[in-house]
Amino acid sequence: MLIGHYELKLVSPPCEPGSERWSAFAEISTDIACVLPYLNVRLRAAIYNHEAKVLTWRTGGHSVSLRPHEIAISSVKDRAEAKSLAERMVRLINRVWERRDRIEPSLVRRERLRALDVYNLLPRTNCKACGHATCFLFALHLVVGQIEIEACPELAPEEYRVHRKQLMQMLQAAGVASLQRIKEEES
Repeated sequence: MLIGHYELKLVSPPCEPGSERWSAFAEISTDIACVLPYLNVRLRAAIYNHEAKVLTWRTGGHSVSLRPHEIAISSVKDRAEAKSLAERMVRLINRVWERRDRIEPSLVRRERLRALDVYNLLPRTNCKACGHATCFLFALHLVVGQIEIEACPELAPEEYRVHRKQLMQMLQAAGVASLQRIKEEES
């Protein structure tokens, strides 16, 4: 086990005084930089900067950053959610560390997928069938893994097969993971 204990702190985001959302910081006494190249393989949605020793990704509306002695999680609603998310991250880190002999570490740095690139491949009908008011909002949620591509029924017809395939390739190359895929990864 790499992480046995952490101290959890909640702070109001400095750029949004009075915000109803919080930033959570799990301070870790153990240096976790050694696990970051392994997590970079397992978390395909991550952006890893080996020189800076930082791994970041977005999941479920949260931005998660791992640094040598810290797990930072944005946009949490309260201490209970912060604790739950921090514990999920600690379990994930410990599980990957325990399995590191079966993982080839990677220092590859992926580019973050841009919502506009996704939007340009969508039907752009603003039909709202996906639950979002516009196709651009759907694209924003898609690039951070909050929604699956299948939620857009307009992409289902054969005429959008090429766009659907391009979108899937873009999402896969960028490593975008939905909440469901992150939960499966943690198992």
